[in-house]
Amino acid sequence: MLTKSTIKLVQSLQDKKHRKEQSLFVAEGEKIVSEVLASKIKVKTLFATSLWLQNNAINVHKTIECIVVDEKQMKQLSAQPSPPQVLVVCMIEQVELPLNIKGTTLLLDTIQDPGNMGTIIRIADWYGITRIICSENSADVYNPKVIQASMGSFTRVALCYTRISDFIKRHAAIPVYGAMLQGKSLYDVSLKPDCMILIGNEGNGISKELIPLITNPICIPKRGGAESLNAAIAAAIICDTWARSVS
Repeated sequence: MLTKSTIKLVQSLQDKKHRKEQSLFVAEGEKIVSEVLASKIKVKTLFATSLWLQNNAINVHKTIECIVVDEKQMKQLSAQPSPPQVLVVCMIEQVELPLNIKGTTLLLDTIQDPGNMGTIIRIADWYGITRIICSENSADVYNPKVIQASMGSFTRVALCYTRISDFIKRHAAIPVYGAMLQGKSLYDVSLKPDCMILIGNEGNGISKELIPLITNPICIPKRGGAESLNAAIAAAIICDTWARSVS
């Protein structure tokens, strides 16, 4: 049975402060919930219409609390303009910083737009990059807008938040490719399989403290008059070039 206190709890998880206090987050929509249920993420409560449960009961583990709701009740729970058929409240688990890194790591410096963050997670997943290190002032991976934009990819890509300069220094032997307007053309660089790719803030680019730590400044050559590229678009182009280099 759906109570007022439960509705209030779910609604409160739209806010980072409450997500942190409760160690809970919300994911909604059939596609994203199916990804969550297939992952190792622990689901506390599932809210769904009777029709969704009827069609998907086989995918819901018996230990998960299930609450049947109607469209009006789902609208109270959901942050989406159109209420979905299913919504889950999940446990937040602390992701530990890797001690030894192999393969490619995306470094996100002050990526603040949730849509960009979610899209970059989805891009990383597409190219098989499973680790993202974010500055502590970047958008929260559990922000509902990040979850939606990632389209379930957040279940396969580990995000850690830390001081990026410290992380780079800790792994000083690994090349750092930093996206900068003054860098060498991306298409004239052979990116290494084991590397870090640093993407800067949407408006200000890479922080000044990180610039000296970049071993390989790179840029995406432009032919038109646009001043800059969206951070997620830049990440996609660089990841695609990286994939071609290591294939």
